[in-house]
Amino acid sequence: MTSILEPARQIDVIHETDVLVVGSGPGGLAAALAAARAGAKTTLVERYGCFGGNITQVGVEGFAWYRHPATIDSEGIGREFEDRAKAMGAALPEPQSISHALDAEGFKWVADQLVEEAGVHPMLHRMFVAPIIEGDRLRGIIVESKAGREAILAKVVIDGTGDADIAHRAGAPTHLTPKAEMMSVSVMFSMAGVNKTRFIEAVKADPQTYADWSGNGEWDIATDGKSDEMFSPFLRKPFKQALAAGLLPENLATIAGTWGTVSDQGDLTYLNLVHMNYDGTDPDDLTRGEIEGRRMAMHAVAALQGFMPGCEGAKLRNFGMTLGIRDTRKIDARYNLSDDDVREQGRFDDSIGIFPEFIDGYGVLVIPTTGRYFHIPYRSLLPKAGPRNLIVAGRSIGGSRISHAAVRNMMACAVAGQGAGVAAALAVRGDGDVHAIDMTAVQAELRRQGARIH
Repeated sequence: MTSILEPARQIDVIHETDVLVVGSGPGGLAAALAAARAGAKTTLVERYGCFGGNITQVGVEGFAWYRHPATIDSEGIGREFEDRAKAMGAALPEPQSISHALDAEGFKWVADQLVEEAGVHPMLHRMFVAPIIEGDRLRGIIVESKAGREAILAKVVIDGTGDADIAHRAGAPTHLTPKAEMMSVSVMFSMAGVNKTRFIEAVKADPQTYADWSGNGEWDIATDGKSDEMFSPFLRKPFKQALAAGLLPENLATIAGTWGTVSDQGDLTYLNLVHMNYDGTDPDDLTRGEIEGRRMAMHAVAALQGFMPGCEGAKLRNFGMTLGIRDTRKIDARYNLSDDDVREQGRFDDSIGIFPEFIDGYGVLVIPTTGRYFHIPYRSLLPKAGPRNLIVAGRSIGGSRISHAAVRNMMACAVAGQGAGVAAALAVRGDGDVHAIDMTAVQAELRRQGARIH
């Protein structure tokens, strides 16, 4: 491979802050709100034009679809996302649970309001490109935007990129899941013009369950049995019929998935039907995935128009702004969550929050219907080595494959984010060392903010 030498250049420092959060998905957004509410001068950097990550940019609206009557759920900022969305008219009842699905478009406004109310300094349309390292500290980051190359300095940095981009480039130990073993990448999309009455009647006439997820390639799911007979908004039969009729190409024989909500206006949202094997850290893979995913989604739209009652006159409403990535890098943390931790109600003295026994990934589905839950330990947010003022939030915290299938979920990301934000805010009161803070003080502030930690 040929290369060029990039000339050294002077970069202007355009902003300085106490806590810098990079990435505004459920983990990063929760981290920024928590840090600001704990009294720290906080800045939130996001590469796109809205906050919310998977919620707003990908269109994953089922924020807590796992919640059932016996679920002991997370509290704190993650639950606040749902409550505020409901209050602001940006949520609808979710069909398979006692939660509300977040409206991807409306939540952009909800997130704006939350950021403004908390006093977080917003910096949209800036992409992280490099860390600024001084000794054992991360002095800040370099970003690029329409304004060119700029520097932002901070006392503590929270990596909410989802891919552990900052941790990885700052020299912290990380692990990239081998591509062949990665959880699938998805294009989320919605349809408009659906006849709600006909659609719901068809669903009720042939109700699908979680047991129906088993088989069919990507949806080859092993459950623990207790949720097998429960209703799931699952779609496979229309695609089998379309395949038999020659409407779908053979390479889409495994297409299947779930729908989120159907509104009175005829919007069928959060169609999670397209699943592909691409690496979310490879821009060439991302390019192929975006293009192939939209093509596959349009085949799915045609199949629904032809074989799903209520969709005959419907059409595509929108694609997600970008691909839904489930699995890339994770840090090697001071403590890496294990399979047993998430399956057997792990308990930790440094807990920053709880998450129900909900596992969704790597061919395993466990729905939390019996009140079981586990703790998320603060140590899982801290890389074993690297900068002493770096915390990781969201789906790239340390853990095993099955633990990732639990903590990658958006509510769990918000739990980790809130813990990271509080810890960062307390660290800046000292020397910024996030490995040496008083966990009793962190847990007290988390409780004050409404989080459940035990």
